Amino acid sequence: MNELDIALRTELVLANHILANENVLDAFGHVSVRHPERAEHFLMSCSRAPELIERENILEYGPDSQPLAPDGQALYIERFIHGEIYRARPDVHAICHHHAAAIMPFCIAGVRLVPVYQHGAMLGPHVPLWDSRDDFGDTNMLVINAEQGASLARVLGPYCLVLMRHHGATGVAQSLRDLVFRSITACRNAEFQFSASLLGRDQGITIEGLTEGEIAKGSNVPPAVIARAWAYWQSRLPTS
Repeated sequence: MNELDIALRTELVLANHILANENVLDAFGHVSVRHPERAEHFLMSCSRAPELIERENILEYGPDSQPLAPDGQALYIERFIHGEIYRARPDVHAICHHHAAAIMPFCIAGVRLVPVYQHGAMLGPHVPLWDSRDDFGDTNMLVINAEQGASLARVLGPYCLVLMRHHGATGVAQSLRDLVFRSITACRNAEFQFSASLLGRDQGITIEGLTEGEIAKGSNVPPAVIARAWAYWQSRLPTS
């Protein structure tokens, strides 16, 4: 294992801890990153609560979403989400699947999630909704094989986030730090949209999202801003 591999595994652990601390992940959900030298492979933990993940829990997975060196640890059942999105989207280098409380009302109600504040622009112009029933009928709501993962990847298409009916959401990005920023700000956007919709209803006002131009201009956040936020979220992690 070279220094690049070690550094990426360390950052993946931090990404898990930050997303758990910022209420994107709870006992469930998972984060992965594309392998820096073997593009068809990805790194992700064994099945463990994100807040508890350590570097020794990180495994390398092949294009079939199976670990290269199985060690007997339980695996995330929904690892196929990651393998199939990486297969379909060469531009994606990090993925987060979660069931954040801020996002779930939109997944359940089927209400469109739209950018409503500056960093919400990173949601992009459209957030699709994947309904597993379209291809598979009634299921246990989990993505348990490559076929289901590929179906999800098709609905995600070229976008940054896909909602999953009555289940959660899956977001993608070009790096782990970008993914963490997008995941946290998507939840903030959902909170703002939900609250504003209640206020608007009371006042008889329809809440509108950002314009196409505002989304286009606000969607590319400078690396320095992402680094600033990462440092802040890392500082909020509990010490032990």
